[in-house]
Amino acid sequence: MTSATSAYTVVVPGPHVMPALCGPRDVFLRQIERAFPRATIVVRGNEVHLEGDDAERAGRLVEELVMLLQRGQHLDEAVLGRAIDMVHHDERPSAVLSDDIMRGAKGRAVRPKTAGQKKYIDAIRQNVITFGLGPAGTGKSWLAVAMAVQALQSKQVQRIILTRPAVEAGERLGFLPGDLMAKIDPYLRPLYDALYDMVEQEGAQKLLERQAVEVAPLAFMRGRTLNNSFIILDEAQNSTPEQMKMFLTRIGFGSKVVVTGDTTQIDVPDGRSGLLGLERTLQGIDGLGFVHLGAGDVVRHRIVADIVAAYERSTVRQTQQQAEQRSGRRSPQATPPAAAVAPDRDPDPEPATDVTTDGTDG
Repeated sequence: MTSATSAYTVVVPGPHVMPALCGPRDVFLRQIERAFPRATIVVRGNEVHLEGDDAERAGRLVEELVMLLQRGQHLDEAVLGRAIDMVHHDERPSAVLSDDIMRGAKGRAVRPKTAGQKKYIDAIRQNVITFGLGPAGTGKSWLAVAMAVQALQSKQVQRIILTRPAVEAGERLGFLPGDLMAKIDPYLRPLYDALYDMVEQEGAQKLLERQAVEVAPLAFMRGRTLNNSFIILDEAQNSTPEQMKMFLTRIGFGSKVVVTGDTTQIDVPDGRSGLLGLERTLQGIDGLGFVHLGAGDVVRHRIVADIVAAYERSTVRQTQQQAEQRSGRRSPQATPPAAAVAPDRDPDPEPATDVTTDGTDG
């Protein structure tokens, strides 16, 4: 690698890396040029030459992509887009996108896809209790289940406990047939889906049968002490303050807890969410961390990220308008103009002259 003020050269090792780096019909190079409009890219043999004001930053991106490809990472437009965003924020894609948590059900590596997700799994590794807060599609529950399965497989814990508040999301579900577990199963289905992604349905069923994995509604946690367990409370915004306190005091020795939630989707009656104000209440406690994910961490369809961002902008506008209205109501009354203020009375006023209505003196 050689570097100058407005030029940057990256040497690409091996004959198989360059085609993967450029993409079909150089589509990846064009995407990089659009992200760094003040850089031009020219490929000569096994070297990538960059020139322009953005050459150095674009060159560092190319180096990061080469490292990812050498580690077996598959490159596509979505992965490249996330890598570009990380470089724009002075983060290293190779440190984020190559942090394998485990191998999923079909042998695919489970890893963070954004810098926010990397911060999230690092917090889970370091803390006893981690709160992952953010909008839908940011991988809060999915990554938490992956970390739980990895801990179980490596014998860091003896069991996994997955729990959720059984709260209807605006609809009335009515009577559901079957036994108790059949009735609450629809509420817990997202946790099963994440578990199946990690160990397939057959493997998950074996874990459930030998009680290495337990799935239960939040109300069932009362009165228990949970030792040597990896516990995930999902959709925690639909817990009440009393339920949240109850849950957080169930933690025993050798356990790790992840609490996920989205405070923009509160369905609990009267909006009494156990997540609201909790970060302020628990601040300063050692071994406990909060990670906030945002629209940039959404890994579903692009339009989902755009929708989340639109809602976030709307929330900010509403907050600002409410603050302005409150400020206007609290502003002091304006002082009346000077002409409206009664003058001081003269201490020795002259005697008044009586005037009759017909204009003659009395």
